[in-house]
Amino acid sequence: MTQRLLFAPLMLSLLLVACGGETTPADTAPAPAPQTEAPAPAADAAIADEPAADATATDAAQPTTDAAAEGEPAAAAQDPAAEAAVASAAQAAQQGPALVPGTDYVEIPGGQPFAPLEGKVEVVEVFAYSCGHCAAFDPLVNAWKRRLPADVRFTMLPAVFYEQDNFPKAYFAAESIGVIDSVHTPLFNAMHIERSLRPNASADDIIAFMGKHGADAGQLRGTIDSFAVNAQIARTKQFIIRSGIDATPTVVVNGKYKVRGRSLEDILRITDQLVARERAAAQAGGSH
Repeated sequence: MTQRLLFAPLMLSLLLVACGGETTPADTAPAPAPQTEAPAPAADAAIADEPAADATATDAAQPTTDAAAEGEPAAAAQDPAAEAAVASAAQAAQQGPALVPGTDYVEIPGGQPFAPLEGKVEVVEVFAYSCGHCAAFDPLVNAWKRRLPADVRFTMLPAVFYEQDNFPKAYFAAESIGVIDSVHTPLFNAMHIERSLRPNASADDIIAFMGKHGADAGQLRGTIDSFAVNAQIARTKQFIIRSGIDATPTVVVNGKYKVRGRSLEDILRITDQLVARERAAAQAGGSH
């Protein structure tokens, strides 16, 4: 099922449809909503795999322009709503509840990290610029990653679900020339706020947009089809397939745990708890 989703060109139409569908919320948690690229899931998977863009996350998705934490060249400014959501998730992670396998996360059979761990705990987010939930998640992720300890490595990977999508190559090209921090959030804004880019935008259109946000268009054109970018595309596709990823946003910890969650904030709560587990195991000299 996953490979059929990843490689069938007909799935392009799913990317062009806004996220929809609802289930009845349990207790006070936000109701889950389907992720952009996934087909309608079975009822028993709907809550776990379909984070919703709740009110807090939606407010946090507003565009930001200032510089972020020290060491990040052109990241988003601190967003009070996002900072509050991340702080709440961190508190929930520390105070419980305990993680429930199958509900909070799925263990990936034979899972492997995207890159060698080298003593670090790896957190990967697979995202798509066309995904509304990814756009809402972006400011939360920006706030969350500023809090990470030195032994946690965060990696973003654009979803490589079909060959005609030009955004993954554009992402890796921008990353290669060192401008991804200045164009990443503007790309989400262009797709979901300004409506100036479409999910099926051409490579030239994406490069032209990046050029307006400080990127060297000539460098991007010379890099977007390079061996290095194509190698990153291939590695990302392999990671997505072996991790069983068929929707965005999806967070994977150490290549072993695919995070579920009832909301975007809940995804961070579960991720924090899995990271704490893996850090403890690494410090104890073992593996979980």
